[in-house]
Amino acid sequence: MAYHIAVDSCTDMTAAMKKDEHITLVPLTLNVGEDKVIDDETFNQAEFLRKVAECPEAPSSACPSPDAYMQAYGYNNEDAYAITLSSELSGSYNSAKLGADLLKEEYPDKKIHVFNSCSASAGQTLILMKLQECLEAGKAFSEVVSEVEQYIEEQTTLFVLESLETLRKNGRLSNLKAFIANSLNIKPVMGSTKEGLICQLSQARGMNKALERMVKDMISKTKDCENRILAISHCNCPERAKAVKEKIEKIAKFKKIIIINTAGVSSMYANDGGVIMAV
Repeated sequence: MAYHIAVDSCTDMTAAMKKDEHITLVPLTLNVGEDKVIDDETFNQAEFLRKVAECPEAPSSACPSPDAYMQAYGYNNEDAYAITLSSELSGSYNSAKLGADLLKEEYPDKKIHVFNSCSASAGQTLILMKLQECLEAGKAFSEVVSEVEQYIEEQTTLFVLESLETLRKNGRLSNLKAFIANSLNIKPVMGSTKEGLICQLSQARGMNKALERMVKDMISKTKDCENRILAISHCNCPERAKAVKEKIEKIAKFKKIIIINTAGVSSMYANDGGVIMAV
């Protein structure tokens, strides 16, 4: 079956996904001070994290252009889909929608659907896997859209940050609160609302306790674990991600658990040492 999938670069892809000829990465641009970093296959995580740590300003991102999405959808009548990070966090979703509308003016018979992940990182990875599963099963466009949208509605994303510096720099956390949290080694357990906003769910003293809390929260929110895939994205901490996987396996049995390293946008949000889980 011929089709096109456009994913913005907050989608943390596996090696197999990166080789899939149906998938086109549409990169965001990351801004660190005066430096602009394209979040594509050239992204250097270690260099990026160094720049973020040294820069007094908060890093930011610029969404792809509608034209970039148009190219990823393909200039033909084949079905096309896009997966973007939460529309509450970036203009990527709106850009993808505009690109779809413009392209359908030229190809009115072309079917395009843009999925607002209402998530990021590992959440987008799982949405892409669900989309691939539906397409490989040969399902019709309307059925694919319905199943994937339902999957997004039921999805849960949680994360724990090693550092609160990015949140402090971009104004999501006061200097005093960040100081107290750092002084007391408080680690927040964060999540996404159904609308795709970031919220704090709980907190714990120390990274290990925070990760344990995150795992317990995830398990409590997940039904039918044995039939679901769980994804763990990590920012420069593979051993920590492996430890989280082992914690999960001791208390629940999932169909599959995958571990992936964060790409640029996810690295910007998670910062060095951050761990993101989605199911």
